[in-house]
Amino acid sequence: MHTLFIYGSDALDHLKRNDSRLGRAIDRIGMIHRTIEPDFFTAITRSIIGQQVSTKAQTTIFERLLDLVGILTPEAVLRLSLEELKSAGMSFRKAEYIQGIAHKIVSGKLNPTLFASMSDSEVIKELVSLKGVGVWTAEMILIFCLQRPDVVSYGDLGIHRGMKLLYGLEEISKERFEEIRARYTPYGSVASLYLWAIAQGVLSPLD
Repeated sequence: MHTLFIYGSDALDHLKRNDSRLGRAIDRIGMIHRTIEPDFFTAITRSIIGQQVSTKAQTTIFERLLDLVGILTPEAVLRLSLEELKSAGMSFRKAEYIQGIAHKIVSGKLNPTLFASMSDSEVIKELVSLKGVGVWTAEMILIFCLQRPDVVSYGDLGIHRGMKLLYGLEEISKERFEEIRARYTPYGSVASLYLWAIAQGVLSPLD
């Protein structure tokens, strides 16, 4: 059973009221069903594996890792050598990153159960302190692991493409981005789902 990112009519009604162009896109696209990964270590491992590789390659490497460990836990990863991790198809550096995070969790230096009581910015600060984790990865964890409702990633190329197509813009400055993002609050993550769909060609430009 897959876990989906949950949103409802409150979010859609707010976005339609605040942004008529996005509202029309929402009506055309309908509900978007995106899976999430509620287990933090699984989510962060997938994210690191997926850095700078295709989705297909990410899936293949992750499945090979599961073949090695059975059930993916920090303890299981630490029982493997870096060479064994690398044999799944990831780089040596990614293997180091994943083991480093596993070690922090097992040692108690990183406690993902505390994220629920932390703000988005606090979670991002905690995550980017980990080797191999940048702001974009942290923001994706906020959405697709922690189900935070108001995340629109300035560093995401798909978000930029979706905004350009939706609003007929050639470029989006940081200031323009923040102006648009403010209209989505407090349901930015839901807006992000639709911007990604638009970027993938679900609608024709300016439809």
